[in-house]
Amino acid sequence: MTVTLLFLAALMGGILWWLFRQSINVQPWVAEVSVKDVHAGLLARPAAKTALWIFLAVVTSLFALFISAYAMRMRLGDWVPLPEPGLLWWNTAVLVATSVAMQWTAVAAAREDADGVRSGLLAGGVLTIAFLLGQLVAWRQLYDAGYFLTTNPAYAFFYLLTALHGLHVLGGLVAWARTSARMRRGVAVAEIRLSVELCTVYWHYLLLVWLVLFTLLLST
Repeated sequence: MTVTLLFLAALMGGILWWLFRQSINVQPWVAEVSVKDVHAGLLARPAAKTALWIFLAVVTSLFALFISAYAMRMRLGDWVPLPEPGLLWWNTAVLVATSVAMQWTAVAAAREDADGVRSGLLAGGVLTIAFLLGQLVAWRQLYDAGYFLTTNPAYAFFYLLTALHGLHVLGGLVAWARTSARMRRGVAVAEIRLSVELCTVYWHYLLLVWLVLFTLLLST
């Protein structure tokens, strides 16, 4: 268990380091742009990116606190490990595919490939919804097997951690829906490229967090 916790701490530290590097590497100016473009860059792109990094740093701290609470609580004698549904492996694979689809979308947006962006957004949205539905089915399987929320602290933590992650996935779907709606209205790819980029970063982050949680749940 100690090795697992050290691995999780290193992974969470890696996420924080990555967020920090992303925030300090933001360069809202380019030598050839006009003064007007410089002002637009300072007020728009850096603000959105910086806001995302700050939000992810806060979310990382929140998950780190829950993981610490989980690790401390499981040391008590009334802790009964929860048998993780095999469906969680499938859900993890779906989330990996979602992250790949969003990265593909970001590449298409950089190339101003409108068809690629539409296809990538559609695939990312469908896979995300499939992940959430898979999580609900996993919950249902546990409930039908008699693993209720109030039966044992281990069960409560499982529902809490997966629900917290699911809520953040739902929040990502809101941003995805807004970006997809703009794309359907015929907005130029160049105008939504930043939104696609931020959505992609967020989905990569959700995948990293889920891998941490999944590793933690499997370790008990």
